[in-house]
Amino acid sequence: MAAWQAALIADMRAEAAIAGGESLTSIFFGGGTPSLMPPSLVAALLAEAEGLWGFDPAIEITLEANPSSVEAANFAGLAAAGVNRVSLGVQSLDDAELRFLGRLHGADEALRALETAQAHFARVSFDMIYALPGHTPELWEQRLKRALGFGTGHMSLYQLTIEPGTRFASDVRRGRLVPLDDDEAATLFDITQGLTSAAGLPAYETSNHARPGEESRHNLAYWRYQDYAGIGPGAHGRRGGMATVRHKKPENFLKAVAGQGHGIVEARPLAIADQAAEALLMGLRLTEGVDLAALATRFALPRAGLVDEAALDRLCALGMMWASGTRIGVSPEGRGVLDALLAEVVADTLVAA
Repeated sequence: MAAWQAALIADMRAEAAIAGGESLTSIFFGGGTPSLMPPSLVAALLAEAEGLWGFDPAIEITLEANPSSVEAANFAGLAAAGVNRVSLGVQSLDDAELRFLGRLHGADEALRALETAQAHFARVSFDMIYALPGHTPELWEQRLKRALGFGTGHMSLYQLTIEPGTRFASDVRRGRLVPLDDDEAATLFDITQGLTSAAGLPAYETSNHARPGEESRHNLAYWRYQDYAGIGPGAHGRRGGMATVRHKKPENFLKAVAGQGHGIVEARPLAIADQAAEALLMGLRLTEGVDLAALATRFALPRAGLVDEAALDRLCALGMMWASGTRIGVSPEGRGVLDALLAEVVADTLVAA
Protein backbone atom coordinates (compact mmCIF):
# COMPACT_ATOMS: atom_id res chain seq x y z
CA MET A 1 0.00 0.00 0.00
CA ALA A 2 2.89 2.36 0.73
CA ALA A 3 4.30 1.69 -2.75
CA TRP A 4 0.96 2.47 -4.36
CA GLN A 5 0.55 5.66 -2.37
CA ALA A 6 4.00 6.85 -3.43
CA ALA A 7 3.38 5.95 -7.09
CA LEU A 8 -0.04 7.59 -7.31
CA ILE A 9 1.24 10.76 -5.65
CA ALA A 10 4.23 10.89 -8.02
CA ASP A 11 1.89 10.45 -11.00
CA MET A 12 -0.34 13.21 -9.63
CA ARG A 13 2.60 15.58 -9.16
CA ALA A 14 3.82 14.99 -12.70
CA GLU A 15 0.37 15.77 -14.08
CA ALA A 16 -0.03 18.89 -11.94
CA ALA A 17 3.32 20.21 -13.19
CA ILE A 18 1.82 20.24 -16.70
CA ALA A 19 -1.86 20.86 -16.00
CA GLY A 20 -1.91 23.00 -12.89
CA GLY A 21 -3.33 26.42 -12.22
CA GLU A 22 -7.03 25.68 -11.87
CA SER A 23 -8.75 24.38 -8.75
CA LEU A 24 -10.42 20.99 -8.92
CA THR A 25 -14.20 20.86 -9.18
CA SER A 26 -14.48 17.06 -8.95
CA ILE A 27 -12.53 13.91 -8.17
CA PHE A 28 -13.70 10.43 -9.14
CA PHE A 29 -12.23 7.23 -7.72
CA GLY A 30 -13.26 4.63 -10.29
CA GLY A 31 -12.21 1.42 -11.97
CA GLY A 32 -11.81 -1.88 -10.18
CA THR A 33 -12.76 -1.71 -6.52
CA PRO A 34 -11.57 1.63 -5.11
CA SER A 35 -13.86 1.20 -2.11
CA LEU A 36 -11.46 -1.49 -0.85
CA MET A 37 -8.75 1.16 -0.43
CA PRO A 38 -7.88 1.96 3.18
CA PRO A 39 -9.46 5.31 4.07
CA SER A 40 -5.99 6.50 5.07
CA LEU A 41 -4.82 6.11 1.46
CA VAL A 42 -7.85 8.01 0.15
CA ALA A 43 -7.18 10.78 2.68
CA ALA A 44 -3.52 10.98 1.62
CA LEU A 45 -4.41 11.22 -2.08
CA LEU A 46 -7.02 13.91 -1.44
CA ALA A 47 -4.62 15.93 0.71
CA GLU A 48 -2.02 15.78 -2.07
CA ALA A 49 -4.55 16.78 -4.73
CA GLU A 50 -5.70 19.73 -2.66
CA GLY A 51 -2.12 20.84 -2.12
CA LEU A 52 -1.29 20.60 -5.82
CA TRP A 53 -4.42 22.13 -7.35
CA GLY A 54 -6.64 23.49 -4.59
CA PHE A 55 -10.28 22.51 -4.19
CA ASP A 56 -13.32 24.37 -5.42
CA PRO A 57 -15.53 25.10 -2.37
CA ALA A 58 -18.26 22.85 -3.79
CA ILE A 59 -15.95 20.03 -4.92
CA GLU A 60 -17.62 16.69 -5.59
CA ILE A 61 -15.55 13.66 -4.51
CA THR A 62 -17.12 10.44 -5.78
CA LEU A 63 -16.09 6.86 -5.14
CA GLU A 64 -17.37 3.84 -7.04
CA ALA A 65 -18.26 0.82 -4.93
CA ASN A 66 -19.60 -2.67 -5.35
CA PRO A 67 -22.55 -3.19 -2.98
CA SER A 68 -20.86 -5.85 -0.87
CA SER A 69 -20.77 -6.02 2.91
CA VAL A 70 -16.95 -5.92 2.82
CA GLU A 71 -16.89 -2.63 0.96
CA ALA A 72 -19.82 -1.13 2.87
CA ALA A 73 -17.85 -1.65 6.08
CA ASN A 74 -15.39 0.94 4.72
CA PHE A 75 -18.00 3.65 4.08
CA ALA A 76 -17.73 5.48 7.41
CA GLY A 77 -13.95 5.77 7.08
CA LEU A 78 -14.15 6.85 3.44
CA ALA A 79 -16.66 9.57 4.31
CA ALA A 80 -14.36 10.79 7.08
CA ALA A 81 -11.48 10.85 4.58
CA GLY A 82 -13.39 13.34 2.42
CA VAL A 83 -15.53 11.32 -0.01
CA ASN A 84 -18.92 13.05 -0.26
CA ARG A 85 -20.62 11.02 -3.00
CA VAL A 86 -20.77 7.29 -3.69
CA SER A 87 -21.87 5.41 -6.81
CA LEU A 88 -23.02 1.84 -6.16
CA GLY A 89 -23.04 -0.88 -8.79
CA VAL A 90 -26.33 -2.46 -7.70
CA GLN A 91 -27.43 -3.42 -11.24
CA SER A 92 -30.44 -5.51 -10.22
CA LEU A 93 -32.65 -6.23 -7.23
CA ASP A 94 -33.19 -9.84 -8.30
CA ASP A 95 -30.77 -12.63 -7.34
CA ALA A 96 -31.32 -14.62 -10.55
CA GLU A 97 -30.58 -11.56 -12.68
CA LEU A 98 -27.44 -10.79 -10.67
CA ARG A 99 -26.20 -14.33 -11.28
CA PHE A 100 -26.98 -13.94 -15.00
CA LEU A 101 -24.93 -10.72 -15.02
CA GLY A 102 -22.04 -12.49 -13.27
CA ARG A 103 -22.22 -10.39 -10.10
CA LEU A 104 -20.98 -11.70 -6.78
CA HIS A 105 -23.38 -9.79 -4.54
CA GLY A 106 -27.00 -10.66 -3.82
CA ALA A 107 -30.02 -8.36 -3.78
CA ASP A 108 -30.32 -8.26 0.03
CA GLU A 109 -26.61 -7.48 0.38
CA ALA A 110 -26.97 -4.67 -2.17
CA LEU A 111 -29.87 -3.14 -0.29
CA ARG A 112 -27.94 -3.22 2.98
CA ALA A 113 -24.99 -1.52 1.27
CA LEU A 114 -27.33 1.12 -0.17
CA GLU A 115 -28.77 1.81 3.28
CA THR A 116 -25.26 2.12 4.73
CA ALA A 117 -24.20 4.48 1.93
CA GLN A 118 -27.22 6.72 2.49
CA ALA A 119 -26.32 6.92 6.18
CA HIS A 120 -22.76 8.12 5.49
CA PHE A 121 -22.76 10.14 2.25
CA ALA A 122 -24.63 13.30 1.37
CA ARG A 123 -25.12 12.14 -2.22
CA VAL A 124 -25.71 8.56 -3.37
CA SER A 125 -26.19 7.13 -6.84
CA PHE A 126 -26.76 3.56 -7.94
CA ASP A 127 -27.07 1.87 -11.29
CA MET A 128 -29.51 -0.64 -12.74
CA ILE A 129 -29.39 -2.66 -15.95
CA TYR A 130 -32.60 -3.32 -17.88
CA ALA A 131 -33.79 -4.84 -21.16
CA LEU A 132 -32.55 -8.18 -19.87
CA PRO A 133 -33.98 -11.35 -21.47
CA GLY A 134 -37.47 -11.83 -20.10
CA HIS A 135 -37.95 -8.19 -19.10
CA THR A 136 -41.53 -7.29 -19.91
CA PRO A 137 -42.87 -3.75 -19.61
CA GLU A 138 -44.82 -4.77 -16.50
CA LEU A 139 -41.81 -6.37 -14.83
CA TRP A 140 -39.44 -3.47 -15.54
CA GLU A 141 -42.03 -0.94 -14.37
CA GLN A 142 -42.36 -2.85 -11.10
CA ARG A 143 -38.56 -3.07 -10.66
CA LEU A 144 -37.94 0.58 -11.47
CA LYS A 145 -40.71 1.84 -9.18
CA ARG A 146 -39.15 -0.13 -6.35
CA ALA A 147 -35.69 1.28 -7.12
CA LEU A 148 -37.00 4.84 -7.26
CA GLY A 149 -38.61 4.30 -3.88
CA PHE A 150 -35.23 4.22 -2.13
CA GLY A 151 -34.99 7.99 -2.57
CA THR A 152 -31.50 8.49 -3.99
CA GLY A 153 -30.91 11.73 -5.88
CA HIS A 154 -29.20 10.10 -8.85
CA MET A 155 -29.64 6.89 -10.83
CA SER A 156 -27.84 5.45 -13.86
CA LEU A 157 -30.12 3.17 -15.90
CA TYR A 158 -28.42 1.26 -18.69
CA GLN A 159 -29.89 -1.04 -21.30
CA LEU A 160 -28.10 -4.37 -21.64
CA THR A 161 -25.81 -4.23 -24.66
CA ILE A 162 -24.15 -7.27 -26.23
CA GLU A 163 -20.50 -6.38 -26.78
CA PRO A 164 -18.33 -8.44 -29.17
CA GLY A 165 -15.96 -10.84 -27.45
CA THR A 166 -18.05 -11.16 -24.29
CA ARG A 167 -19.74 -14.21 -22.79
CA PHE A 168 -23.09 -12.70 -23.75
CA ALA A 169 -22.03 -12.45 -27.40
CA SER A 170 -21.02 -16.12 -27.37
CA ASP A 171 -24.34 -17.10 -25.79
CA VAL A 172 -26.28 -15.17 -28.44
CA ARG A 173 -24.29 -16.84 -31.22
CA ARG A 174 -24.97 -20.29 -29.78
CA GLY A 175 -28.67 -19.61 -29.23
CA ARG A 176 -28.43 -19.74 -25.44
CA LEU A 177 -29.43 -16.09 -25.06
CA VAL A 178 -32.14 -14.24 -26.96
CA PRO A 179 -31.87 -10.48 -26.35
CA LEU A 180 -34.90 -8.21 -26.58
CA ASP A 181 -35.57 -6.81 -30.03
CA ASP A 182 -35.28 -3.08 -30.72
CA ASP A 183 -39.00 -2.37 -30.36
CA GLU A 184 -39.22 -4.15 -27.01
CA ALA A 185 -36.14 -2.30 -25.72
CA ALA A 186 -37.57 1.02 -26.96
CA THR A 187 -40.75 0.41 -24.96
CA LEU A 188 -38.69 -0.14 -21.79
CA PHE A 189 -36.69 3.01 -22.55
CA ASP A 190 -39.93 5.03 -22.77
CA ILE A 191 -41.15 3.57 -19.47
CA THR A 192 -37.82 4.56 -17.89
CA GLN A 193 -38.12 8.16 -19.05
CA GLY A 194 -41.69 8.48 -17.86
CA LEU A 195 -41.22 6.96 -14.41
CA THR A 196 -38.00 8.83 -13.60
CA SER A 197 -39.49 12.16 -14.67
CA ALA A 198 -42.59 11.53 -12.57
CA ALA A 199 -40.36 10.73 -9.58
CA GLY A 200 -38.43 14.00 -9.94
CA LEU A 201 -35.30 12.43 -11.48
CA PRO A 202 -35.52 13.43 -15.16
CA ALA A 203 -32.85 12.35 -17.61
CA TYR A 204 -30.03 14.86 -17.96
CA GLU A 205 -28.06 12.44 -20.14
CA THR A 206 -29.20 9.45 -22.16
CA SER A 207 -28.82 6.94 -19.30
CA ASN A 208 -28.44 9.21 -16.27
CA HIS A 209 -31.20 10.67 -14.15
CA ALA A 210 -31.02 13.11 -11.24
CA ARG A 211 -32.87 15.56 -9.10
CA PRO A 212 -32.03 19.08 -10.28
CA GLY A 213 -28.66 19.98 -8.74
CA GLU A 214 -27.62 16.36 -8.11
CA GLU A 215 -26.22 15.62 -11.55
CA SER A 216 -22.77 13.99 -11.50
CA ARG A 217 -20.43 16.97 -11.82
CA HIS A 218 -17.55 14.73 -12.82
CA ASN A 219 -19.41 13.06 -15.66
CA LEU A 220 -20.73 16.43 -16.79
CA ALA A 221 -17.10 17.47 -17.29
CA TYR A 222 -16.69 14.58 -19.75
CA TRP A 223 -19.93 15.28 -21.60
CA ARG A 224 -19.23 19.02 -21.77
CA TYR A 225 -15.76 18.19 -23.09
CA GLN A 226 -13.82 19.92 -20.36
CA ASP A 227 -10.26 18.98 -19.39
CA TYR A 228 -9.63 16.26 -16.82
CA ALA A 229 -6.51 14.57 -15.46
CA GLY A 230 -6.35 10.78 -15.50
CA ILE A 231 -4.21 9.36 -12.67
CA GLY A 232 -3.32 5.71 -12.03
CA PRO A 233 -3.34 2.46 -14.04
CA GLY A 234 -5.40 2.59 -17.22
CA ALA A 235 -6.57 6.17 -16.67
CA HIS A 236 -7.38 8.35 -19.68
CA GLY A 237 -7.13 12.14 -19.63
CA ARG A 238 -7.76 15.19 -21.79
CA ARG A 239 -5.79 18.39 -21.35
CA GLY A 240 -5.05 21.22 -23.73
CA GLY A 241 -5.95 19.21 -26.82
CA MET A 242 -3.83 16.24 -25.70
CA ALA A 243 -5.12 12.73 -25.02
CA THR A 244 -3.22 10.90 -22.28
CA VAL A 245 -3.30 7.21 -21.44
CA ARG A 246 -1.63 5.58 -18.42
CA HIS A 247 -0.18 2.08 -18.42
CA LYS A 248 -3.02 -0.36 -17.80
CA LYS A 249 -1.24 -3.25 -16.09
CA PRO A 250 -0.52 -2.34 -12.46
CA GLU A 251 3.03 -3.70 -12.58
CA ASN A 252 3.77 -1.74 -15.77
CA PHE A 253 2.34 1.41 -14.21
CA LEU A 254 4.55 1.06 -11.12
CA LYS A 255 7.61 0.40 -13.29
CA ALA A 256 6.89 3.46 -15.45
CA VAL A 257 6.51 5.76 -12.45
CA ALA A 258 9.76 4.47 -11.00
CA GLY A 259 11.57 5.00 -14.31
CA GLN A 260 10.10 8.21 -15.68
CA GLY A 261 8.23 9.80 -12.79
CA HIS A 262 4.74 9.24 -14.21
CA GLY A 263 2.57 6.43 -15.57
CA ILE A 264 1.86 7.79 -19.06
CA VAL A 265 2.23 5.29 -21.89
CA GLU A 266 0.79 7.59 -24.58
CA ALA A 267 0.31 11.34 -24.92
CA ARG A 268 -0.85 12.41 -28.35
CA PRO A 269 -2.17 15.68 -29.73
CA LEU A 270 -5.72 15.47 -31.05
CA ALA A 271 -6.50 17.06 -34.40
CA ILE A 272 -8.99 19.92 -34.19
CA ALA A 273 -11.53 17.88 -36.18
CA ASP A 274 -11.18 15.00 -33.70
CA GLN A 275 -11.70 17.32 -30.75
CA ALA A 276 -14.77 18.89 -32.35
CA ALA A 277 -16.23 15.48 -33.18
CA GLU A 278 -15.69 14.27 -29.62
CA ALA A 279 -17.27 17.43 -28.21
CA LEU A 280 -20.36 16.95 -30.38
CA LEU A 281 -20.70 13.22 -29.77
CA MET A 282 -20.40 13.71 -26.01
CA GLY A 283 -22.43 16.91 -25.74
CA LEU A 284 -25.42 15.67 -27.70
CA ARG A 285 -25.90 12.93 -25.11
CA LEU A 286 -26.94 15.68 -22.69
CA THR A 287 -30.51 16.94 -22.42
CA GLU A 288 -29.09 20.48 -22.50
CA GLY A 289 -27.51 19.82 -25.92
CA VAL A 290 -24.56 21.82 -27.22
CA ASP A 291 -23.89 25.45 -28.10
CA LEU A 292 -22.68 25.42 -31.71
CA ALA A 293 -21.48 29.04 -31.52
CA ALA A 294 -19.30 28.23 -28.51
CA LEU A 295 -17.88 25.14 -30.23
CA ALA A 296 -17.24 27.08 -33.44
CA THR A 297 -15.29 29.68 -31.47
CA ARG A 298 -13.42 27.08 -29.42
CA PHE A 299 -12.27 25.07 -32.43
CA ALA A 300 -12.11 27.91 -34.99
CA LEU A 301 -14.48 26.05 -37.28
CA PRO A 302 -17.56 27.36 -39.12
CA ARG A 303 -20.93 26.04 -37.99
CA ALA A 304 -21.19 24.19 -41.30
CA GLY A 305 -18.00 22.35 -40.38
CA LEU A 306 -19.66 20.97 -37.25
CA VAL A 307 -23.09 19.76 -38.33
CA ASP A 308 -24.94 18.73 -41.47
CA GLU A 309 -27.52 21.52 -41.64
CA ALA A 310 -29.85 19.63 -43.98
CA ALA A 311 -29.87 16.60 -41.67
CA LEU A 312 -30.44 18.84 -38.65
CA ASP A 313 -33.40 20.58 -40.33
CA ARG A 314 -34.92 17.22 -41.30
CA LEU A 315 -34.51 15.75 -37.82
CA CYS A 316 -35.95 18.87 -36.19
CA ALA A 317 -38.96 18.68 -38.53
CA LEU A 318 -39.46 15.05 -37.47
CA GLY A 319 -39.34 16.07 -33.79
CA MET A 320 -36.20 14.01 -33.16
CA MET A 321 -33.94 17.02 -32.51
CA TRP A 322 -34.39 20.64 -31.52
CA ALA A 323 -32.66 23.94 -32.26
CA SER A 324 -32.94 27.08 -30.15
CA GLY A 325 -30.74 30.04 -30.97
CA THR A 326 -27.22 28.65 -31.25
CA ARG A 327 -28.01 25.50 -29.22
CA ILE A 328 -29.08 22.18 -30.66
CA GLY A 329 -30.02 18.95 -28.92
CA VAL A 330 -31.78 15.62 -29.14
CA SER A 331 -35.48 15.55 -28.27
CA PRO A 332 -36.95 12.91 -25.94
CA GLU A 333 -38.39 11.19 -29.02
CA GLY A 334 -34.91 10.85 -30.49
CA ARG A 335 -33.05 9.59 -27.43
CA GLY A 336 -33.86 5.96 -28.08
CA VAL A 337 -32.06 6.14 -31.46
CA LEU A 338 -29.29 8.50 -30.41
CA ASP A 339 -26.44 6.74 -32.23
CA ALA A 340 -28.32 6.83 -35.54
CA LEU A 341 -29.05 10.54 -35.11
CA LEU A 342 -25.43 11.35 -34.34
CA ALA A 343 -24.30 9.51 -37.47
CA GLU A 344 -26.59 11.74 -39.53
CA VAL A 345 -26.12 15.14 -37.95
CA VAL A 346 -22.36 15.31 -37.22
CA ALA A 347 -20.64 16.80 -40.27
CA ASP A 348 -19.04 14.28 -42.63
CA THR A 349 -15.78 16.22 -42.51
CA LEU A 350 -15.48 15.53 -38.77
CA VAL A 351 -16.50 11.87 -39.04
CA ALA A 352 -14.07 11.30 -41.91
CA ALA A 353 -11.30 12.95 -39.94
